[in-house]
Amino acid sequence: QVQLVESGGGLVQAGGSLRLSCAASGSIFSINAMGWYRQAPGKQRELVATITSGGSTNYADSVKGRFTIVRDNAKNTVYLQMIGLKPEDTAVYYCNLRHWYNSKIDPETYWGQGTQVTVSS
Repeated sequence: QVQLVESGGGLVQAGGSLRLSCAASGSIFSINAMGWYRQAPGKQRELVATITSGGSTNYADSVKGRFTIVRDNAKNTVYLQMIGLKPEDTAVYYCNLRHWYNSKIDPETYWGQGTQVTVSS
């Protein structure tokens, strides 16, 4: 079992910055990916950014150039550095982990509880 705990959300004015953190614990296989998804009221959950255990990253077009995802493998922690925040970024941000336990084809998926990010105009 894997547990994910997010922190760092809050209220910020447009143009401001926040850093989200997600700490993973439990039995995490070495082949894995962590990332952030977000969901605004009335909208479906969408990918924000992901990073693999090998360091490969993927970003949504809407956040490229503004958000940066990094991970500390020693701490099993992933960070999302957000700058130039816009009101459109307002959402609950969820940490995600996928790992290919025992090198299986299909990954197991885990979600954090979510942290609220609110960007005011």
